[in-house]
Amino acid sequence: MNKGELIKAVGEKYNLDHEFAVDFINLFFDSIKQALNNGDRVEVRGFGSFAVKEYDGYTGRNPKTGITVEIKPKKLPFFKPGKDFKEYLNK
Repeated sequence: MNKGELIKAVGEKYNLDHEFAVDFINLFFDSIKQALNNGDRVEVRGFGSFAVKEYDGYTGRNPKTGITVEIKPKKLPFFKPGKDFKEYLNK
């Protein structure tokens, strides 16, 4: 399922105008992104949690050329599924 299919499913399920469904889904994802950008953790009970892990910079090496390269510090989003979600998938 992609974002467009999710918008369509929510719109049909709750008999919503397409533009309202688009705004609703965008608000949902934008809220998660903003919270993570602010350094917060987002937990959806029964589904899972989203968090950001920060990695320090380091010196890497291009395996093809052997040239050393400085890797900048970065932040990566992580999702950890909740217990209920894991049980649902494994029943």
